[in-house]
Amino acid sequence: MMGIEWLKPGVFIGSMVYALMGVAVFWACFVIIDKLTPYNLWAEIVEKKNVALAIVVGAMCIAIGLIVAAAVHG
Repeated sequence: MMGIEWLKPGVFIGSMVYALMGVAVFWACFVIIDKLTPYNLWAEIVEKKNVALAIVVGAMCIAIGLIVAAAVHG
């Protein structure tokens, strides 16, 4: 059973720091991949309605998220 241990200031602040660090690493990876592709991913998905690219980018985001979570979790 989970107690109120997560409400302790040290635990809460540590969780927030790791969450922000994970989001920053995820965003940096996405920007790097966006720069490596020959076109603008956002414009291709939103303006041109490229569903196949949206699925690939979504899968890539899930993969990056899993890698970042595993790295942060240890």
